[in-house]
Amino acid sequence: MTRMLLAALALLAGARGVTAQSQSGAPADTTRVAAIEYSDWYGRRLAIHRAASYTMVPLFVAQYTAGQRLFNNPALPGDDWARRTHKPLAYGVGALFTVNTVTGVWNLWEARKDPEGRRRRTAHALLMLAGDAGFAATGYLGNQAARHGGDRELHRNVALGSMAVAVTGYLLMLPALWED
Repeated sequence: MTRMLLAALALLAGARGVTAQSQSGAPADTTRVAAIEYSDWYGRRLAIHRAASYTMVPLFVAQYTAGQRLFNNPALPGDDWARRTHKPLAYGVGALFTVNTVTGVWNLWEARKDPEGRRRRTAHALLMLAGDAGFAATGYLGNQAARHGGDRELHRNVALGSMAVAVTGYLLMLPALWED
């Protein structure tokens, strides 16, 4: 009803040669939004970040499979596929999280003034940084377990917890992919 009244007043004021804004002291229906400018490199980093992210789940599945085989059969021969691939897969997880941490934090900083999706970006970043910390601890615990007979179960549990946190952060960003 109010819009119809404002439209009628605008028509009436227009007929007299006066604009609706000068006639009405009411604020406009829309508020002005400040422009957010992103660099060209923002898009490049985002493309790298997304492409690397697609490798995360398959890498986790392969690492879990190899790790679980080693956990269940610690006396496997040295030529077993699990023993040969577990450490390179761990380095792959480390490389993936290094690339995604650098590109993600850099883009998070560049997007700091953009209110659109800020909560989701921040939650994603915090979860992935927690995953980073967990994977660093997993690597340390794995070295302790391999060299000094450390707690293999703790190594496995920290790895699984870190994977769970990282997958949660990953899933949090999937709706953003659907919106693009």
